[in-house]
Amino acid sequence: MTKIRAFKAVVYNQEKIGNLKQVVCPPYDVISPAAQEIFLERSLYNFIHVLLSKDSPDEDRYHKAATIFRQWLKDSILVEEERPAIYFYSQQYIIRGEKKTRLGFISLLRLADEKSSSVYGHENTHTAAKLDRFKLIKQVKANLSPIFIICQDKKRIIQRIFQKYIPSQTAFIEVTDDEKTVHKLWRIDDPQVLKSIESGMNGENMFIADGHHRYEVACAYRDLKREKLKDQFTGEEDFNYCLAYFTNTDPRGLSILAIHRLLKLAKGLSLDDFIAKAKEYFDVDQVKDKTRFFFLMEKAGCTEHLIGVYKDKKYFLLRLKNIKILDKLIADKPKEYRTLDVAIFNYLVLKNILKLDLNNLPNIKYSPDPPELLEEVDANPSNIAFFLNPVKIEQIINVALGGNKMPPKSTYFYPKVLSGLLINKFEKD
Repeated sequence: MTKIRAFKAVVYNQEKIGNLKQVVCPPYDVISPAAQEIFLERSLYNFIHVLLSKDSPDEDRYHKAATIFRQWLKDSILVEEERPAIYFYSQQYIIRGEKKTRLGFISLLRLADEKSSSVYGHENTHTAAKLDRFKLIKQVKANLSPIFIICQDKKRIIQRIFQKYIPSQTAFIEVTDDEKTVHKLWRIDDPQVLKSIESGMNGENMFIADGHHRYEVACAYRDLKREKLKDQFTGEEDFNYCLAYFTNTDPRGLSILAIHRLLKLAKGLSLDDFIAKAKEYFDVDQVKDKTRFFFLMEKAGCTEHLIGVYKDKKYFLLRLKNIKILDKLIADKPKEYRTLDVAIFNYLVLKNILKLDLNNLPNIKYSPDPPELLEEVDANPSNIAFFLNPVKIEQIINVALGGNKMPPKSTYFYPKVLSGLLINKFEKD
């Protein structure tokens, strides 16, 4: 059964750090090398120095991150809260000209036992990324960024607690990030209220939206510690929990973006040859105007399976001819998986048309930003961009409940939860 609990967060000392915007950063997995340099130079105390440090001549980046983290604690740059709390969190943001607010809270989530798990992942993970984060958690001994959890919140805990207790408080953290999203955090530390939140979330199915690698790494770290403790292991040690952000499926605040693909082909690709092969599975329409291309993509996403293509300054829409094609080509997967646009792209375009190995795709770039990919295609004639529509929340839940995983980089939840707002340090480590 799902179990959450309050915790004493480690936070930046605002008496020493006047402007929190200078020290927070996005989650590590959406930070490009160029952005990493920007955050490293922004402040000596930017959280990137711990979250995504760089090797130095006399110290590897994991040990370096731990050294910095401990020094910041010693110097009271980071301080631990006095009482356990659950932290309510709002993000006000603008997407496609619409102003939206997403509500949620941050607490600890008990790591699931495989025998009785109510925490569901929906994406496959990469070994290299997990090894990187595992090396970091072993050195730092803390959850540096929350995983992102979606729940149906059948008892409306998030909305009810927020409306009852938050309006009378002033946010103790408020920061506007580089994308103009306003992040606000409030403490709830009354024991009775905490108890009602914790008990109210019992029995909820939890779906990991972002942070699959971090969650699996937290489980691996728990297993490592359990093996070391042997008979002394109780199951209630700090490392049995991980830092988690919880929000519900309310579409008024939840935005899911598509993740598009850029292929960097080793050999030149004839566009005419590609289109000819694509016609075996798709009806192909050429669209002359970029604005109309993306308008038609979004419109079609509600009713049909469609993939956008851009190469040689030409736009094409690939409309799946017959859904039954998938029954044969992806026969080993259930229906809820076969009908994902990203699965259709992987099996029909990458595997069948381009003859690529789905388990070895070194020359592929993922991005939620279409203009970025259009620019890269124009800059290099060997590049080709593919555009997908966003996955729907119902698809994520159905795939997860069926015990299946989507391909990596299937979803992009926006906005991201900032790193550096709250940290969970393992007390007994």
